[in-house]
Amino acid sequence: MSITDTRPAEDNSPSAPPIPGDSPRSGTRRRVTLAPLALRLHFYAGFFVAPFILIAALTGALYAIAPTIEGFVSRDLLQVDTTGVDQALSAQVGAAVATRPDLTLVAVAPAPNEGDTTRVLFNDPALGDSGRLSVFVDPHTAQPVGESVVYGSGGALPLRTWLSEFHRSLHLGEPGRLYSELAASWLWVIALFGLVLWVHRVRKRRERRSAQWLLKPDLSQSRRRKMNWHGAIGVWILPVVLLLSATGMTWSTYAGENVTKLREELSWTTPAVSAKLPGTAGPAQPAGGDHHSGGQAVAAPVDLSTRIAQLDRVYDVARAEGITQGAEIAVPATPEMAFGIKELRLPGTFTVDSLAVDGSTGTVTDRLAFADWPLMAKLTNWGIAFHMGLLFGLLNQLLLLAIMAGLVTVIVLGYRMWWQRRPTRRSALPAPPRRGVLRRTSPWITVPLVAAAVAVGWFLPLIGVSLVVFLLVDVALGLAARADEV
Repeated sequence: MSITDTRPAEDNSPSAPPIPGDSPRSGTRRRVTLAPLALRLHFYAGFFVAPFILIAALTGALYAIAPTIEGFVSRDLLQVDTTGVDQALSAQVGAAVATRPDLTLVAVAPAPNEGDTTRVLFNDPALGDSGRLSVFVDPHTAQPVGESVVYGSGGALPLRTWLSEFHRSLHLGEPGRLYSELAASWLWVIALFGLVLWVHRVRKRRERRSAQWLLKPDLSQSRRRKMNWHGAIGVWILPVVLLLSATGMTWSTYAGENVTKLREELSWTTPAVSAKLPGTAGPAQPAGGDHHSGGQAVAAPVDLSTRIAQLDRVYDVARAEGITQGAEIAVPATPEMAFGIKELRLPGTFTVDSLAVDGSTGTVTDRLAFADWPLMAKLTNWGIAFHMGLLFGLLNQLLLLAIMAGLVTVIVLGYRMWWQRRPTRRSALPAPPRRGVLRRTSPWITVPLVAAAVAVGWFLPLIGVSLVVFLLVDVALGLAARADEV
């Protein structure tokens, strides 16, 4: 998937495949092929947007292994060396509450595995909407081992949160998020048009007896080895790149808003159980597991000691109902609310089952199995977990790290090819692909493509705006070339 597939001036060998639209007679007829348009769009988008994608890839490499880094740096909070029978969950929570009586208890995440700590979560108004204070408790001794701020539904500690925000916005605030949205919005376009160019190129010169004709770089032509590696690596990483692009846009500002609206219109949103107890007044509220604690953190706890004592019953019910993996239990703040239990997004956890339990009776008042989620909600959950490096643990993170290394390689090779193909070895910059591809392309290609571009540009605004900029630059270069000819 090359940044530009224009033929180098010094390569006049008979074996060099012609580029669509380069033929002297190509202006006399229209070709029913997407390659010329793909070449021009791939060039401009790659040239101007690839720096943003490069930054996203480099920061994404750090973000990919952030969970492992966090586990190593914060081991004293996340892991304990003690062994034995776990103390009652109420005892663990009571010990944590004793250390922070000034804050409101909102949730508890029991230790998911042997050697892990229990997280007791408090609302701290000073932390804003996304942050909570967590006291980490040794489940075997019911003794607190430390505390830290945690962020988001994944319970990220400050270091992982810093790396996440670095990847998302370079710590530049809302303006910085435009860089990552631009990269995510264009990544799939550049990749798919690059695939069109790669298929068009290799299918003309290789025997297509197996899948190797598309996946294997052709190293027999020394002058084209960079292009072959560029295209082959691009094909290798393409499926994951498309997934990362799609999931990345769900977190973006403008495209993300449109994605959310589309999911709501198609009933693809993530469902939730109701925490409202039957027979009580007031609107139904979602229960458990999110970083807002089901909207319960704003009120003072009701009879806190009773709520803490009820945790043992609620925890036993949850395990009896099949929630045996890592989960978070939201503590109700008002009498008409139930405890909400929801499985957490942890490595190796592929479901997000949830329950609502009446703490006074142990009755399950509502339940939602992950199997009952809409298909697109399931795919979105898995895709986001994969993007975060949490779907299947260290292997997930190493795969993402390898994909980011491959993406960096593709971009660097693309720019290197662009520079080496300048008309002379002096200071002249390389020229873009030849103009006039629209005139030489069949309307059967251009009309649907223009319609698709308008639709995509509306749904993904940064693509629409930048595409207009590319067109203006192209027109300006054309006018300047005509002026020079005159």
